Amino acid sequence: MPSKFQDEAFPVLKDYLYYKQTIQNKSLKTVDEYYIDLRTFFRYMKLRRNIVPSDSDFNSIPIDDISEDLVKSVTLTDAYEYMNYLIRERQNKASARARKCSSLKGFYDYLHKKKHLISSNPLSELEAPKNKKSLPKYLTLEQSIELLNAVEGEYKERDYAILTLFLNCGLRVSEMAGLNYTDIRRDNTMRVLGKGNKERIVYLNKASIDAVNDYMKVRPVDGVKDKYALFISRNHNRMSVKTIQAMVYKYLEKIGLNAQGYSCHKLRHTAATLMYQYGNVDVRVLKEVLGHENLGTTEIYTHLSNDQLQKAADNNPLAKIKKD
Repeated sequence: MPSKFQDEAFPVLKDYLYYKQTIQNKSLKTVDEYYIDLRTFFRYMKLRRNIVPSDSDFNSIPIDDISEDLVKSVTLTDAYEYMNYLIRERQNKASARARKCSSLKGFYDYLHKKKHLISSNPLSELEAPKNKKSLPKYLTLEQSIELLNAVEGEYKERDYAILTLFLNCGLRVSEMAGLNYTDIRRDNTMRVLGKGNKERIVYLNKASIDAVNDYMKVRPVDGVKDKYALFISRNHNRMSVKTIQAMVYKYLEKIGLNAQGYSCHKLRHTAATLMYQYGNVDVRVLKEVLGHENLGTTEIYTHLSNDQLQKAADNNPLAKIKKD
């Protein structure tokens, strides 16, 4: 499926996005996210420089006519004014602003170092907003077992296999939707295609192997539109991300967790937490299992454990005893 930027972006932005896609091998979804971030910025710049009327519908401002002169004229002040606009007018949270900041710096770094369109990166000193690092929400061991036991119905083998893989392997929902049955290997490993088209191998434990084998006995064959897809919907299509999410929400609701901020991604957090807390898994091994690019992303699970240790100490009955 062609990306929107092929028709809507100005030439040098197209060059950058093709570079991300073909040379850096970023996924189409990631490239589209870069485009959306940069489109928002250049729409803002057209308003800031009075290139379009101040009462223009922001979401309808085209960027295919952005000139190289405008691109070159962007300053650090423009970028900080833009960050302020994102807070005041678009109510973007720190995480969204940080991503947009990264997109901007990356684009201008490309213009400087690869395209040689500018002599220096004017946004090299642009600082991203600090993200408040909160501990991930996850299911307890007891809740995880309750979730698995809640599976029933016509597609119980399929649903049980999906939940089992989420809770044992820590897959992203996009990775789950992308699985082919040929990704399940005879040596009890599974090939997973992660973010940025990065491939990793996940080892399957007995529960995962049994769940997949039970599902494969009833997996539809006749009339399947994507014959390699592992998980098949009732319409005989590959299960989409939205379909998998809806299925997970259904069972979370059944055990009373739907209103508490749980999701497919929380099942990924659950798998990581259970592996770290009960399996004595080194954080560097956990990084490879989850397909994280940076160790810092994985280290949140060590912080989670430390937080629990602190709570355990605080809950000691002697914790509030004072000397007479």
